[in-house]
Amino acid sequence: EVFDHSPYSPDLAPSDFHLFLHLKKFLSGQRQRFENDREAEMVVTQWFQSQAADFYDTGIQKLVPRYDKCLNSGGEYVEK
Repeated sequence: EVFDHSPYSPDLAPSDFHLFLHLKKFLSGQRQRFENDREAEMVVTQWFQSQAADFYDTGIQKLVPRYDKCLNSGGEYVEK
């Protein structure tokens, strides 16, 4: 079953609360500046590829309770 939801909802974006959270931690640990956009793209792509399938599965599984919270609140913004 497909549920309608607002096109922008930070409560339902696994990229915001899982993927980019970990990517941000990784990049801050690098403490480096990239020479150009291509170098940054290569480092980020390598990081994505180095993550195990379980990493992505965990992010999707965390989406389920967040989606439930949003549905139970009538689509209103949900804090943790």
